Order: sequence, then C-alpha cells, then structure tokens
Amino acid sequence: MHRFMLILLALALPLTIAGSVFHWNEILLFALACLTIIPLAGIMGRATESIAIHSGPRVGGLLNATFGNAVELIIGILALKKGLHEVVQASITGSIIGNLLLVLGLSFLVGGIRHPVQQFSRMIASTNASMMMLGVVIALVIPAIFTLNKPGIAGPLSVGVASITLLLYILGLYFSLFTHRKIFSYTESMEEEEAEWTLGKAIGILAVSSLIVGYVSEILVRTIETVSVTLGWSEIFIGVIIVAIIGNAAEHSSAILMAWNNRMDLSLEIALGSSLQIAMFVAPVLVFAGLAMGHPLQLIFSWPELAAMTLAVILVTLLAGDGESNWLEGAMALGAYLILGIGFYFL
Repeated sequence: MHRFMLILLALALPLTIAGSVFHWNEILLFALACLTIIPLAGIMGRATESIAIHSGPRVGGLLNATFGNAVELIIGILALKKGLHEVVQASITGSIIGNLLLVLGLSFLVGGIRHPVQQFSRMIASTNASMMMLGVVIALVIPAIFTLNKPGIAGPLSVGVASITLLLYILGLYFSLFTHRKIFSYTESMEEEEAEWTLGKAIGILAVSSLIVGYVSEILVRTIETVSVTLGWSEIFIGVIIVAIIGNAAEHSSAILMAWNNRMDLSLEIALGSSLQIAMFVAPVLVFAGLAMGHPLQLIFSWPELAAMTLAVILVTLLAGDGESNWLEGAMALGAYLILGIGFYFL
C-alpha cells in the first residue's frame, strides 16, 4: 500500500504542477489534484504517527488528535479564503458521514468477512457516541433551529457554539489521554509501536508534505467552480463526497486494515475519532479562521446535511452499542452512505 501511494504521488504531483503552470483543462487539473492529495494525506499521517510515537503516548495522542485531519483543515482554510463557504460546510458534513458510515461500514464489512463476530470496547464506543451526539446533533443542529426566525444571530451564535465545542473537545482529550487513559486502546498501543522514521526525518517530511498539500489544495479549490458548472455537480455534492473522500482516503485504508487484522478498537478509534475531530475541532477552528480572514463561516448547515449527519450518528450508535460487529452491520452502514450520496448528487 505504501509503495502504491509513493508511485501515485510520483506520477500525479509532477503532472499537477505542469498542469497548473501551463494552464491545462481545469477538470483535468481537479482530477490530478485529487489524486495528488490522497498519497500526501497518507504521508502526513505516517509522519504524524512517527512523531507521536517518539513523543510518548500522551503528547503523541494529542498530536494525532490535532493533526489527524490537517488536510481537511488546509483545504477548508483555502476554500474559505476564496469564499466557497458552501464547499467548506459540505466537506465538514462529508467527512463526518464518510467516517461514520463509509469507513466504519467498510471496516465492519471487510473485518466481518474474515472474522464472523468482532468485539470492541463498549466503553470507548459509548464515550465516542456521546461526544458525537453533542458535537453533531446538538452543536450543529441547534444553530440552524435558533436562526429560523432570527437569521441575524447566525454569526455570534456560530462563534459561541464553536467556542463551547472546542472547549469540550479539549476536555475530551484530557479525559482520554490523562484521567482515563488506560481504557483507550490507542494510547496503550502507541507505547508498543516502533516509529517508522526518526524524529527529525518525520518532522521534515511533515513540513514538506504540508507545504505541498497547501499548494495542491489551492489548485483543487481554484478549479471547483469550473467542475461544478461543467459537470453539473453542485458544490454541496463536491464537498460532501469528493473533497471529503480524498482528504480521508489514507485514514479510510488504515481503519479497514485494522478491522481486517481484528483490531477493532483501533479501527473504531480511527473512524469515530476522526468524525469527532472534524465536528469538534476542525469546524470550530475554521469558524475562527474565517473571522481572522474576513470571510466568517457560519455553522448553519442545510437541512439535508443536518439530517444526514444526525441519522449517521444515530445509526452508528445503534450498530456499535453492543460492543460487537459483523459484516451485515457493515453492509447496512455502507448502504446508508450510498443512499445519502445519491441524494446529495441530485440535490
């Protein structure tokens, strides 16, 4: 898998740069940028993981929780700078439902094919589900309800919600990394792992890949409007499906591999933890970044987006509540994602 990602990067990156310099067709540029970001996201994830292992379980867990969705954050900031607020909101929606339904669904499905019944910690699943209920159903749905009759309060309400959500996310990190660290498997497994790269090499790779992601993401964002008009895709569909998938592709493969190896606690931590990070860290940071850039982002999502996120949280809570999974549950989650994808395509 790593070799394939490197080959893809070696082929796609030079073509993306050449296409940008020589002004190739923007649809082709969009596709090349997508193909380039996928392996770059994987490399950033591997570099962050190596730094995390060198730093120890507590600092490492904090690094993973902070930089695990760096690609989505970079794309979101650049899209905000260009004024593509709808794309930013849609990518938040897409990342949440993608991790909850697509990633977890594929993990349950693939893992269940090899292991008929897989078990995981109900405590971890329950804690993450409760945080998801707060971070998605309450923090993202409530602003939309309260602004129905008073749209003028959307700005200050979004800032207030973002502040509280970010604070609760920090408290959740303190809970999992300090006061209740022993019940969370990923901190324990970090102590047993060996880093893929030295600390200096990992920091250098992370810095360089972050710069390249910023450059390629700018190309991606610049071509979205042309792709939307030419192919007839709405900006919501591009954000919910395309942008969300390419930003999370590396994490998707990791969660599925963990499930195949029957390490379901880690698989759940990747899928649910990433959704939590998007809802309670990335979204609030984008709100504050938008204010700083003069392009304020309001956490007022469309009703189809809110319905999709709410139903995804409820379904995953029901599927993971018993601490066991099988391939049929995976197929149900995957089917729900495909149905939502069709809906967003025709939206």
